[in-house]
Amino acid sequence: MQTNFDRRRHPVRMDLAAKSYEGHVAADRFVEGEKYRVSADRLEFRPQPRHDISIDTEGLFGEKITVYEQTQEGWAWGQLETDGYVGWFSSDAIRKAEKPTHRVTALRTFRYPAPELKMPPLGLLSIGSLVSVASEAETRGLQYAVLADGSAIVAKHLVPLDHTETDWVASAEALLGTPYLWGGRSSLGLDCSALVQLAAQTGGIHLPRDSDMQEAEAGTEIPFDNVSSLIRGDLLFWKGHVGIITAPNQLLHANGHTMTVAYEELDKAVARIAATEWGAITKARRLG
Repeated sequence: MQTNFDRRRHPVRMDLAAKSYEGHVAADRFVEGEKYRVSADRLEFRPQPRHDISIDTEGLFGEKITVYEQTQEGWAWGQLETDGYVGWFSSDAIRKAEKPTHRVTALRTFRYPAPELKMPPLGLLSIGSLVSVASEAETRGLQYAVLADGSAIVAKHLVPLDHTETDWVASAEALLGTPYLWGGRSSLGLDCSALVQLAAQTGGIHLPRDSDMQEAEAGTEIPFDNVSSLIRGDLLFWKGHVGIITAPNQLLHANGHTMTVAYEELDKAVARIAATEWGAITKARRLG
């Protein structure tokens, strides 16, 4: 039986594993898991059920999670459907909910208790969040989408789930200036691979979460010995880092140098990064 699994992608522990792994791994017990959706604006995933360690990633409002365990201490362990990420998170931030119909396309949008912008908002949803629209309403000429739970969002901030942008790189550029946050995956703060993943998703391209996964799986590998041949939307990888080519000699990336999503001249970025522990470019890939 296989014993070496990436904990980020496989719901497998020595004491517990997903039912689908039975017969393939050794575990004390196997469970089917229950389906929930993220009910918090953002849901932090951690490698262990502890608050004093770094987060791995975040789930966004409305995303589906399969939960395999819930503890008396308020933790849950499960897998995010969007990208298959596995981790520990707060069990208070998930609930049974209706299937989503729309996706947030604005960078951020408030969710109100009713279709009235003067009311105190219930939360602030990031681009990529999923909602279930039940009806529409208008207040003083502003159109709202009324969700299945009765809350409301400005309608122009949503698109149907099957909507795709023709230029996903523009979605990444819209996040210019967003703070860098290790493990972050929202417009309030994100890391390098989350920028790529969130933006590509607006174009209907579904990518894995972390930069090493994207380097191995995203699109098609292309030569990078002549960086002038790279085109808009190509991805460049370093050890533990990824950025997006937006124009000749221009890189867009969420980075710990500026601590933001920022443009950087590619030749200068290559030289700067080469002088750090991250070293030289390791790969280039083109999304199809």
